[in-house]
Amino acid sequence: MPAVQIAVCGPRECTEAEAENARIAGALLAEAGVTVLCGGGDGVMAAVAAGASAAGGLVIGIRPDDDPATACAGLSAVIRTNMGEARNAILVSSADAVIVIGGSWGTLSEFALAHRRGTVPVITLGGWQVSDSTGAPVPDPSIIAHTPAQAVQHALSRIAATESQAHQDNSR
Repeated sequence: MPAVQIAVCGPRECTEAEAENARIAGALLAEAGVTVLCGGGDGVMAAVAAGASAAGGLVIGIRPDDDPATACAGLSAVIRTNMGEARNAILVSSADAVIVIGGSWGTLSEFALAHRRGTVPVITLGGWQVSDSTGAPVPDPSIIAHTPAQAVQHALSRIAATESQAHQDNSR
């Protein structure tokens, strides 16, 4: 069975609290043996890469450009797509779960694409809340976490439940 891959998405310009949450989440994911996927840039991306790499984890950066100099430290490998923001689809489509920390326009794109895909759990830690044209909250199947540990636990438990269900379906 292939290794579990969890994407951590968040803004390039983030708060110190968001960066700290990302560092902790990265370390916890690495300690759980998860391959961490991120955008490979500044902010939340750099913080999750730092946390995961410091804990000995595998961290893959999916970059929107083709310039090796723009990738953050802490990445085990870099995929340079030269696709701009379209790389967000590759990032979330490669993940077994998506953890969103904070919010920016790029992060909103990743959040929306992950939900549109509909096959992976999306966990938010201080992430986006979307309203319709009347101001009413759009029904959001995201799992809300209040700490990095909760976010990681939700992601891992949802992946395990999905794998267990798939195994049961295949054995019938």
